[in-house]
Amino acid sequence: MSRNIALKKLPKPRQHHPATPPPLALPDLSPSLSALTPTTTAAAQTQLTQLTTLLKTHLKKSPIAITPTDLLHFLKSRLRHHPTLSHLDFHLFRYAATLDSFRHDHSTFEYMVRSLVSTSRLDSLPSLLEFISSNPCPCSDGIFSCPKIEPMFRVSISSFCRAGRFDDALFAFDIMRRLIDGKPNVALYNIVIHGFVKFRKLDRAIEFYGRMVKERVKPDAVTFNILISGYCRSNKFGLALEVFREMKEKGCVPNVVSFNTLIKGFFQDGKEEQAVGMAREMIELGCEFSCVTCEILVDGLGRKGKVMEAADLMVEFLKKGVLPRGFDYLGLIEMLCVDGNVEKASELMDEFWGKGYAPSLIACTTLIESLRGDGRTERAVELMRKMLNEGIIPDSVTFSCLLQDMCGTGGALEANKLRLLACKKGLDADGMMYRILISGCMKEGRRKEGEVLVNEMLDRGFIPDIATYNLMMEGLAKSKDLGRRFSSPLETGTSWRQFTESSNTGSEPLVSLQQLLCYLNGEWYCKDQDDSSSFGTKPTLMAFLYVLNQECLLSNAFCNSSQGKQRSMERNDAEIR
Repeated sequence: MSRNIALKKLPKPRQHHPATPPPLALPDLSPSLSALTPTTTAAAQTQLTQLTTLLKTHLKKSPIAITPTDLLHFLKSRLRHHPTLSHLDFHLFRYAATLDSFRHDHSTFEYMVRSLVSTSRLDSLPSLLEFISSNPCPCSDGIFSCPKIEPMFRVSISSFCRAGRFDDALFAFDIMRRLIDGKPNVALYNIVIHGFVKFRKLDRAIEFYGRMVKERVKPDAVTFNILISGYCRSNKFGLALEVFREMKEKGCVPNVVSFNTLIKGFFQDGKEEQAVGMAREMIELGCEFSCVTCEILVDGLGRKGKVMEAADLMVEFLKKGVLPRGFDYLGLIEMLCVDGNVEKASELMDEFWGKGYAPSLIACTTLIESLRGDGRTERAVELMRKMLNEGIIPDSVTFSCLLQDMCGTGGALEANKLRLLACKKGLDADGMMYRILISGCMKEGRRKEGEVLVNEMLDRGFIPDIATYNLMMEGLAKSKDLGRRFSSPLETGTSWRQFTESSNTGSEPLVSLQQLLCYLNGEWYCKDQDDSSSFGTKPTLMAFLYVLNQECLLSNAFCNSSQGKQRSMERNDAEIR
């Protein structure tokens, strides 16, 4: 069949759309090219001149000798990425069609369609589709149409529907209907119906569905799901059920989307029992649950204040083995905790976890916070240990709060063991955790454990603040073996070393120094008083006098004070000289 005969058989395009633009020769500007809107004709002429130069440079031959392969390569590799000329691809496409030796094929058609769609130049798309209709590609010269026609028009129809341009979508659908062999694919009808439903045009969706049935195209599950969703969104739940029944009558098996849409519609209509019944019908029909199904049920029952029923329903599905593996029961745990059913939430998590449904980190954190608020610290600790053993690492805030609760109830040692377990599993302990544990040890009189924690904290680079360090020193000062502990601070030196180290790093534990001075004895006080002054920390007068008075060494103190002043004056004189 010759090309002329094929062109005669094609119907004329609709009159309400502009006809195919007349052949244009470079560098004339197309007045209908919507993508190009120069402010002056001179600017347009400049761009077209640049396009001509770029084309000749790339092809290295006369433009009249180009082939579809040459044009496609130029469009993809050169013009597409050009910063100022990329929007002239449609102009070049139409110019190539005017050449006597050139004929577009489906490769250039497909590229041009996708280029206009991807750059949102939908105003130019109808004229391109008309051009394709009037000038089919060479592979349509036989008895069969081009196999690329339907995919090209599918992209065009989908883009028109997404933009709400349904007249253009139907126009493109009609052109495609004439060009292809046989009936359009059901997916094309679904695209148009879904577009109508999305833009709240349910009447037009039903009308197009009627056309689909009249043209003997069998609807599939997607078609019925779209219609059911449209009726539910329009609060016409009775009609949605009729479509569901029609779906089964026509031999189309409902899928999980069908049931999810109806279950959600039942909840919107205030029919919780029917929604749960529909879920049980899914099980009877052998339709697998999805995570969305469970979330719809939990959320729907929870909004009606039936949280316990939602929990029992999920346990029922768990025992029947129909609960999907990816189901996150965070929402259910959260609703139970908000309603004060912390015990039920804890039991639910244990049951789900025992069946292999590990909770998410957020679900565990939510339950731990609720257990803490309910005063059930031991249960919260058990859950935390289970989390760590299963590789679920908590956040530092939640973990620190739990340590605080444990230390507040006399469990500093257990809290430290929990910290060691968490660090072994990958938790990075921070300074706050050490401060909480040190405080707990001091309250329980565990001096040795507290000192170990302080040393570990210093070794890891966590410099204690004044409050933490003073708390440690106060606990040491009040311990029973202070006389033995501080009889020779230069020998035992633990607290004094910690004090000097923290002072050298910038902390100034003034209160701790006073407490130490009030308890230390022996002949070290003069030397250490000078040492304390050397790193910028000085005891108060009352603290120093208290020590001297206890040892009956006030006279020595005055002597030492005079000697100190003399040394200070000598140093000042030396600096002046």
